[in-house]
Amino acid sequence: MLDWNVVATVREGRYQEGFRLLRRFGQAARTDYFNLVVLQAEDGRQLLDDLLEEGGRGPECLKALSSVVPVFLRFTFQTPEEFEEKARQAVSEWLPQLWGKSFHLRMHRRGFKGKLSSLAEEQFLDHYLLQALQAGGEPGRISFDDPDVIIALETIGPRAGLSLWKREELGRYPLLHLD
Repeated sequence: MLDWNVVATVREGRYQEGFRLLRRFGQAARTDYFNLVVLQAEDGRQLLDDLLEEGGRGPECLKALSSVVPVFLRFTFQTPEEFEEKARQAVSEWLPQLWGKSFHLRMHRRGFKGKLSSLAEEQFLDHYLLQALQAGGEPGRISFDDPDVIIALETIGPRAGLSLWKREELGRYPLLHLD
């Protein structure tokens, strides 16, 4: 599988159109998951800006795409325990950006069915971050209503990617569709 840094979902019945569009912005690859495309893009934020520009050309330009989520930290895992350890290490890098902020983590899992639960892992990592922020003297809080930050966690089989998005970016990039 491609060493991806973008996960895109394509609307039902528009897979070929969405795949062709994404291929213009980087190396795209099909996955074993329904309506899911991965992409290796040079710069994830620039990709979102380029897609915004593309969408400005007409209302139909981006209709094939449901969501496009660049990731900035990636890791592989073989077990749920390894997943949790590596995910905890990855999100730790963003603790300074979460100081005193409202946030939540949103996970989209493909694969590891029955072994990983998106909801359980979201709660596990949210709880870990809250504890780490409290221990560092800069408490944060979980919020699903207009949070300051959302952390996206995408898994495809044994590969995971994470990205952090601030409120301004969430408003600017409608294709993120994190919640």
